[in-house]
Amino acid sequence: MKKNNQNQFFQGWPSNLIVLMLIMLFGLAGLAKLTDWIKPTAVMNYSEFIKAVQDNKVADVHVVGQDVTGHLSDGTFFETTVLNNPADIELLKEHNVVISTASSAGQTSLLYLSLLFMIGLMVAGIAWFFIRQRSGGAANNGNNNIFSVGKSRARMYMPSAIKENFNSVAGAVEAKEELQDIVEFLKNPEKFSRLGAKITRGVLLEGEPGNGKTLLAKAVAGEANCPFFSISGSDFIEVFVGVGASRVRDLFAQARKHAPCIIFIDEIDAVGRQRGTGLGGGHDEREQTLNQLLTEMDGFQTVGGAVIVLAATNRPDVLDKALLRPGRFDRHVTVPYPDLKSREQILRLHAKDVVLDSTIDLATVAGRTPGFTGADLANLINEAALIAAKNPEQKMVTLHDLEEALDKIRMGKRWQTAVLSEDEKRLVAYHEAGHTLTRVLLKDHADPIHKVTILPRGRSLGSTHFMPEKERFTESKERKIASIISALGGRAAEEVEFNTQDSGAGSDFAVATNIARNMVCVLGMSKELGPVIYTQGQGYEYSEKTAEKIDTEVQRILDECMSQAKQLLVEHKDKLDALATALLTQETLDAHEVYAIVGIAQPDTAAGETDHAVNHVH
Repeated sequence: MKKNNQNQFFQGWPSNLIVLMLIMLFGLAGLAKLTDWIKPTAVMNYSEFIKAVQDNKVADVHVVGQDVTGHLSDGTFFETTVLNNPADIELLKEHNVVISTASSAGQTSLLYLSLLFMIGLMVAGIAWFFIRQRSGGAANNGNNNIFSVGKSRARMYMPSAIKENFNSVAGAVEAKEELQDIVEFLKNPEKFSRLGAKITRGVLLEGEPGNGKTLLAKAVAGEANCPFFSISGSDFIEVFVGVGASRVRDLFAQARKHAPCIIFIDEIDAVGRQRGTGLGGGHDEREQTLNQLLTEMDGFQTVGGAVIVLAATNRPDVLDKALLRPGRFDRHVTVPYPDLKSREQILRLHAKDVVLDSTIDLATVAGRTPGFTGADLANLINEAALIAAKNPEQKMVTLHDLEEALDKIRMGKRWQTAVLSEDEKRLVAYHEAGHTLTRVLLKDHADPIHKVTILPRGRSLGSTHFMPEKERFTESKERKIASIISALGGRAAEEVEFNTQDSGAGSDFAVATNIARNMVCVLGMSKELGPVIYTQGQGYEYSEKTAEKIDTEVQRILDECMSQAKQLLVEHKDKLDALATALLTQETLDAHEVYAIVGIAQPDTAAGETDHAVNHVH
């Protein structure tokens, strides 16, 4: 790519504007000087002039027609107008006044020429400024030029600058298979055209933030060895009407010159939202930009090359239908949360430059991170390295560092200065013991415990972590009920042991309520309302009467689960006391310690860890 010349001082509109202001300043200064010449400091009438001559106060005069200028004896500059009287010249001679004369026509011409020169200089400066601005647009790519605001802000990466390929993307096997067709077409278009096949013009990458949509787009460009244009959806939008559409046209014009190539539009929902929802009766700037994008995607030719549009969004539900139809974004590629195997691959990819203890099993670490995105896993490795680096004597990242980083990411930083009273500590111990024991007792439908702690961290005074036996993609009603009972187990333990209600169970209630409402409104797991979806604002509207039924059913489920939680804890009060006592003594209990205390065999775990404050609803 061409580099801008750093030694050119007058480059870009800020420096040009400074030069223009200097030119105008000198021009105005010249005009002011000229004005001083035209209008002297002292003006006297004819009588005063004659008297001054008679009193020998006039040193010299300059006569132009009837206009007289000159200096008094004290150096004061003056002007006056005299009569056409020859006697005045004699009077001047008698009093030894130095006399000079000039043609009035010549003087007037000189004044006008000087004035025109100054004005011309200012006009030339303004013209130079405009020309400079327009010629600088290409070099600046329109980014620093007020006259190139309609130029595309996309950054172009040549193949030599793109280091990513499919080997740089761990996991996402299905997504890479979908994108392989794009790579094949960009490398060998004849392979498809010989049979009359038309390659996809647009591919929409859908998925939650951090799952690698942008990385996949760059990997496609790297695999295809072609230019890559990258731009965000918000870069098209401006307050000036028509600018966004102009930028779209300029982007595709540049892309066609470098075809075959890839255009990547990140966060396309910023410009591609459903039309008719903006201001201005459907004619606002965003919608004009979208209209131009629709035209460009459906209109360009692929003869002699191709322009493939990749776009990424985590809000495909808000995109305009015309944007998603065949001929534009024909193919939708979902980039999901990584599964167990993919998480292990991602961890290995990010850990290759980190000095890890050889005893660390990244497969086990992957099992403790369900719901983590690729970005989360990269952050986990980096956070563990930062923790280890704080100890100058430590030579490598240990499993303890990874555990600490995982707890910090999930729950927040551990409290160092807060000291709980004995009563508060005992309350927290029974609260966490209630979560733990209910989950252990419901082992047939609940995930096994990984560890439980009463060490304050983040906004939590304690936490209970559990690890699924295997990775699950569906949830039964019995498992949903077990999750609610476990979430309510903390409050149930408080009531069983202390016969009181504490403020620390708010987040537990949020988890339990969300599960119950999801069962009723989305999953059809309600006896009263049956298999019907009730979701306001998504095409499933319902009446106030139905809303009352939903609230009643959710309340019934929560009440029944609370009763079951209390019943379990009352029946196994000795186990509850034993767990709480162990927590008060040790503060943190691992899985084998928990199951040993309650006298229940520990299940095998392999899939992933989570805690009672986080629940992934299917």
